[in-house]
Amino acid sequence: MAERQQHRRMRGAGVAVGLLCVCLAGSGCAQSGAAAEDARGGDPVDLVREAADALVDARSSRARTSMEMATGGTRVTIRGEGVYDFGRQLGRLKVRLPQDPAGTAGQRPITELLAPGALFMKNRGAGVPADKWVRVETRSLTDGNLVTGGATDPYAAAEVLRGARTATYVGREEISGTRVRHYRGTADLGAAARRASDGNARALAAAAKGFATDQVPFDVYLDDKGLVRKVRHRFSFVNGQHRSAVDVTSTTALYDFGAPADVRLPDDDDIYAGQIAEE
Repeated sequence: MAERQQHRRMRGAGVAVGLLCVCLAGSGCAQSGAAAEDARGGDPVDLVREAADALVDARSSRARTSMEMATGGTRVTIRGEGVYDFGRQLGRLKVRLPQDPAGTAGQRPITELLAPGALFMKNRGAGVPADKWVRVETRSLTDGNLVTGGATDPYAAAEVLRGARTATYVGREEISGTRVRHYRGTADLGAAARRASDGNARALAAAAKGFATDQVPFDVYLDDKGLVRKVRHRFSFVNGQHRSAVDVTSTTALYDFGAPADVRLPDDDDIYAGQIAEE
């Protein structure tokens, strides 16, 4: 039984990797500003590290994600939209793959359910019944599912900031009518894993070992309550096929804090246990 479960996890992981690879076969601009303009005061590194805690206090929000990869002269962007419950660390995203090079629209949107240690996907994998989910054990992925699923878990994105080594206050900006403070710096994934919640610690530790570098440049935009309104990470991982480093820019935007986020994970009977055909 254990051998069968391990086989299913490995097969599921291959499907998730395909979500990113099938699409292939900037940090935001801001005025440079003086720290004296930051009315909140305090050490920027401490403020950034505390951002994940503020999200838990806010309970939930709506989220938009984008993941951009450029390789071989081709630029691909995967977009997602949904809700997230920060207290339970559960989220639901509808992820849209881009058009193919011929201009034909991609496949149907993929529904993703995000949970500590697991990613559930519907409409992903040839031969999978329409009413079934594919489960992936994210803790076994070399990137901790920061990249593989085509969208970074919003709470994991914030917990990466717990590993901030440097952070500089850039200045005041506005996002969707909300005044924010822009900080720019670099986070260490190993340090983030040691400070992260139980739900993300193992995944971030895997990413620290699996990425080309465990140093992650970031830009984060915090409102006056310290809530993340937008965070952008630049991850670097090794393309297994070409053995070359690939840079990925992952952006998560959060809004409508307190919005209902009723996320229900699939029952065991709803999870596909059969063979997943190669696409």
